[in-house]
Amino acid sequence: MIDHAHDLASVRDATERLLIAVGKLDNASVTESSRLPGWTRGHVLAHLARNADALVNVFEGRPMYASAEARDADIERDAPRPLDVQLADVRESGARFQAAGAVPADWSRTVALRNGVTDSASRVPFRRWVEVELHHVDLGIGYELEDLPAEFTERETAFLATRFAGHPDVPPTRLTDGTRAWSTGREASAPEVTVTGPPADLLGWLAGRREGAVLTVEGGPLPSLPPL
Repeated sequence: MIDHAHDLASVRDATERLLIAVGKLDNASVTESSRLPGWTRGHVLAHLARNADALVNVFEGRPMYASAEARDADIERDAPRPLDVQLADVRESGARFQAAGAVPADWSRTVALRNGVTDSASRVPFRRWVEVELHHVDLGIGYELEDLPAEFTERETAFLATRFAGHPDVPPTRLTDGTRAWSTGREASAPEVTVTGPPADLLGWLAGRREGAVLTVEGGPLPSLPPL
């Protein structure tokens, strides 16, 4: 059962962690490369701010972004800003997201996201939590996948396993951290491949943040995953 109020609180906590960490940087650090190809840390921060506003649009029944081109242009426009402006924007856009999430609403309703994706309104706070946590890691400022809250890691692993479930290019795969297990890939009566590893490394591989070098694979090679 999705608890949107719990997830909104988790987003608030994750945003505060990110703001504290980013506040220790300087203007030069914001212009340096992030872990995302082609993006500086300023790009990541600009994306986080604009994503918060985009999800307010989702809550309020408007298109998430005016267009893919407008989304990209907004990030490019905002990426070069100095640290204090970036921090204020992430903080204020995050507050707008929290305010929109606090409005009484039918949380069971279906909302439209990007690229034709739809979901329950109740899952939107978790989707924002994913953005804040993973992009905090992407900044490359000392916050690693191992630092993510355990609840988040487990839920995002399950979410991504479900996302790749039924994909024709992914073999039937069992994922396990030694305690919990998930299934993904093409439907089959039994998995072809079993992938085992620490929670952070499983999530990193599923989320495209790690190549899976420390994962143990039985039954075949490590599956190639489609881009998110």
